[in-house]
Amino acid sequence: MTSDSAVIILSQMLLKAAAISMPILGVCLVVGLIVSLFQVATQIQEMTLTFVPKLLAAGLTLLLIGRWMILSLVQFTTDHIEKIVNL
Repeated sequence: MTSDSAVIILSQMLLKAAAISMPILGVCLVVGLIVSLFQVATQIQEMTLTFVPKLLAAGLTLLLIGRWMILSLVQFTTDHIEKIVNL
């Protein structure tokens, strides 16, 4: 295994991690923005009002796309384990 192949595997791993985490982060970003706009409009400054909706949205997103996330990680891992023979 050369340093070039290690860098390629590392970059693929980081791209896969970013692709898997983006849906949850995006949903939490949108929910946080909506809650912040609601807080500005009503002048309610309760901290739990920002935390609970984001937590619920992240949980719902995990329920909806969790299967895709696991299958994607399993496929990535399987591909790289099969490549070990060639290294």
